[in-house]
Amino acid sequence: MILAVTALAPPAPPASAAGVTGGEVTFTNGGVTLHGTVVAPPGGTKLPGLVMVHGSGAHSREDYRDQAEAFARQGIATLIYDKRTEGYSQFERSYSTLADDALAAVGALRKRPEIDPARVGVWGLSEGGWVAPLAASRSADVAFVVTVGANGVKPAQQQAWAIENQLRRLGMDGSVVRTASSTMVRQLVGGGVFPEAYYDPVPVLKSLRRPVLGLWGAKDVLTPPGEALRIFGESVADHTLRVFPDAQHQLRRTTDGFDKLPGYAPGYLELVGSWVNHPPAASSADAPPAQDRPSVEIAPLRWYEATWLQLAVVALLLVAFAWYPLFRRGPAARPARWLSAAGLLAVLGFLAVDVLIQLTMGRSLGPVVLGRPLPWLALQLLSAGVVAAAIGTAVAWWRRRSLRLGVLLAGGVLFVPWALYWGLLNV
Repeated sequence: MILAVTALAPPAPPASAAGVTGGEVTFTNGGVTLHGTVVAPPGGTKLPGLVMVHGSGAHSREDYRDQAEAFARQGIATLIYDKRTEGYSQFERSYSTLADDALAAVGALRKRPEIDPARVGVWGLSEGGWVAPLAASRSADVAFVVTVGANGVKPAQQQAWAIENQLRRLGMDGSVVRTASSTMVRQLVGGGVFPEAYYDPVPVLKSLRRPVLGLWGAKDVLTPPGEALRIFGESVADHTLRVFPDAQHQLRRTTDGFDKLPGYAPGYLELVGSWVNHPPAASSADAPPAQDRPSVEIAPLRWYEATWLQLAVVALLLVAFAWYPLFRRGPAARPARWLSAAGLLAVLGFLAVDVLIQLTMGRSLGPVVLGRPLPWLALQLLSAGVVAAAIGTAVAWWRRRSLRLGVLLAGGVLFVPWALYWGLLNV
């Protein structure tokens, strides 16, 4: 259910570019009012229409105005709108709701007198590449679909692939990459931080009975482009699939997929205009671009990986390692002191590094040595020290049989499978 929100006054439209005109529109989905602009060639009649559907995150209509103006100069009336904020966040989002937003925009565009209602389609970038086909599958009012950087895989699988690309670009390898691109992603999904993580686009693509223009940059590092093109080719009946060799995720020019040079890939804007105005009679597809590595499907958490259980283990480890110095009586065993200090540092340090990886995609972890950022390497050395200290503490406990040593030793024993799970004891 969509909650009603108070509609804000739309911002004043900027001056139109040469050869185009703009008109303000509003439309509603449930209780939410959305504001947009129709960018069109002046004086046109029976124009094809295009609704631009946003990528992930917060977006306003201005993020797509330059492309809308380019399409308008080719005779297409394009509706750009401000993305909803109600019901859309890192913790809450619904592709179904976003698809209904797009359909409401299609309805608004089709009612305009200069538009040919039989030739209105949707354009979707990235996340919009999941949303736009879903909208088209729900309504015959959508005449065609254009996608840019769309995925053929599930969002969690795409995100894991993108994280691995970023970390490897920074020179990382081994357990830190596997942990960040698999275990951490799965835990985020299990903890409810990644809504729509297991949305499967393939059934929707197979159900489409409208022509689809799918576009990808060969150097895309966010969406696995080779897999996406192959899946679209196998799933969509009427398709035109094209690859731009020196383009990144948004079809901007790039040298390596990570940087963004001025301007779009040569031919991209013109191809959209010609395809919308003159749809081809037969399907065609470029060869899938090469990928350094395939994406890997992200499995749901098993019972023993449940997020609540992982949090409970962390709490138990902190209590066990802090127990020894807090309840100190009599002489202290040297291995126990080491186990207490190293265990606390390892657990707290891991929590800090985990947050940094998630927030900065590894960019704030400093220099990389032997394929590992220095904080991760320090954690691995510290974790090995915890294991060694636990062995020494076991010997001390066997001699004294004290409760204080027993609690600390229990923490050391529990630390081993926990550290193996999170990659701290792995190569």
